[in-house]
This record gives sequence, C-alpha cells and structure tokens, in this order.
Amino acid sequence: MKKIHEEQWNRFKANKRAYYSLYLFSFLFLISLFSELIANEKPLLIYFDGGFYCPFIKEYAETSFGGEFETTADYADPYVIELINAKGWIITPIIPFSYHTINYNLEGPAPAPPSRANWLGTDDRGRDVVARLLYGFRISVLFGLTLTLFSSAIGITAGAVQGYYGGTVDILGQRFIEIWSSLPTLFLLIILSSVVQPNFWWLLGITLLFGWMSLVSVVRAEFLRGRNFEYVTAAKALGLSDGRIIFRHVLPNAMVASITFMPFILGGSITTLTSLDFLGFGLPVGSPSLGELLAQGKANMQAPWLGISSFVVLSVMFSLLVFIGEGVRDAFDPRKVY
Repeated sequence: MKKIHEEQWNRFKANKRAYYSLYLFSFLFLISLFSELIANEKPLLIYFDGGFYCPFIKEYAETSFGGEFETTADYADPYVIELINAKGWIITPIIPFSYHTINYNLEGPAPAPPSRANWLGTDDRGRDVVARLLYGFRISVLFGLTLTLFSSAIGITAGAVQGYYGGTVDILGQRFIEIWSSLPTLFLLIILSSVVQPNFWWLLGITLLFGWMSLVSVVRAEFLRGRNFEYVTAAKALGLSDGRIIFRHVLPNAMVASITFMPFILGGSITTLTSLDFLGFGLPVGSPSLGELLAQGKANMQAPWLGISSFVVLSVMFSLLVFIGEGVRDAFDPRKVY
C-alpha cells in the first residue's frame, strides 16, 4: 500500500503545473488563515509602562494607557498613539485595516483609488480592498472545503448503497436523484436565502441540500461493477456484514474515481458562494466576500480596481484548483508513466 501511494505521489509530482499549483494554493490559504495578524486595525503587541498588551486578542480601555475614557481604545487616534509611545512602543500589522474598518482619512470620496495607505484602494464604503480580499479568500476556501467534505460524504454514501444493493434500492434512489436534480437550484437557493437572514452555516446547509449529488453516479457505477467481484463474494460467504464489505472492501476502489473529482467540486462550491454574494443573497451585509466585491466593481465602473482585483483573485484561485485537479487525475491513472 505504501508503494502504491508513493507511485501516485510521484505521478502527481511529474505534472509540474499541478505540483507547484498545490504549493502555491496551500501557501495562499495558509497566509489567509492568519489574516488577523496581517490585516487588522488593532495592534499586534503593545509594550506600555512595563507591561505587554495584545489588543487583537483582548480589548483594552483607553484608561489602560493613561487616557481619559473607559471606552475601548481607538488605536488610530493620534492621542492614544502618543500616550503609548510616551511609555512604550507599538507593533502594528502590515495592513492597518481589518475587512470592516472604514478609512476616514481618504483624500477623496469612496471608492478611493490605490494609495500608500490602501494598496488596492477602497470600496464604496471606504474599506480597504486588500483586507477584504484576504478575509474573503479565507472564508471562500473554508466554505468550499467544508461543503466539499460534507457533500462528498453524503454523495459517496448514497452512491455506495445504491450500487451495492441494486434492484429496488437503486431504482428508487435514481428516481429521487432525477427529480431532485431537476429542481432549479440557484432559484431555490435565492428564495431560501431571502426568507431568512443567512449566515455561514445556514448557507452551508442550504447549498448542501443540492450539492451532494455530484459523486453519486461515479460511486454507484464503481459499486455496480465491483459488487460481483470474487473477493466480495468471498467476504459475503465468510459472513461479513454489508456495512463492513461496503466501507472496507469496495469503497477504497471507488474512492480513486471520487478523489479525482474533489478539486473540481471545491471550485464549484466556491463558485456557488460567490454567485450568491454577487446577487446579494449570500453572507450577511458587511461580511468579507469576493462576490460582493465583484458586485461593487459592477456598480462602480469608475473604480476599475474593485472589479479587477476580485477578478484576478478568483481567476488565480480557480486556475490553481483546475491544475491541482488535473494532477490528481494523473496521480490515480495507472496508465501515466513518470
């Protein structure tokens, strides 16, 4: 088994485009996981009067630094900065804005063009575009990964049950999938999203209702082919339970075809969230969203940096996922020689 995995990894590495795409995508995703350390309006660390403070983790009142008010300190206020520097120092993030921070010191009306303070400009509410792209990339990938994981689990289970038992179970399952897949998915998502105020988990549940069918046909075909193999017949003769035969003996062979589809399913999951956000039926207002930034670019044609920046991020993301998917396909294809 170890030798087989080594051969698959070597076939994946032989596709240089997929190999480097995997590392680049992993690097970008890893960076986005630490968005609070890169883009934040709160300092990372403050040394003041012999003590250390971490404002991005814990809130501190202005009086903690010798101020006059009991409210949370405003670290963009020159008065607070002067108080801290008088008895210590401040370490701020590279980008001094979070995804929701409004820059009130713009030289012109929002959306403002790129500048030293806002590298890719601001959106129509004065929020930093780089920060929103960074946080939006993270939430898009996390949403896609979570949806891919749950939808694949449901789809693989449904396909395995249909293919293994066949007969009436398979026929009823296929008829249900035909009816369910014929529903206008996007319109139903829009209707359901407009009924309630959606959040991350609500959107995940809604999209999961219609996103689990992509792997059913692939797994079903593998089980229909493999259920009559000799090792399956022998396992039944030995008295093994159906569940153990399905998940321990037949499923590993069916997973080869399933895994090759997962990068493309991930891309489709991200597209679904981006589409809903673009139409205004996605994440709550103010959430970091690539789709919402695209919509702002469409509504503000005089600010091309909005549409171009979000388009570039989405294009790079989907291109990397397609290249990774091609490499995974090659890795599980025994006909490929490296």
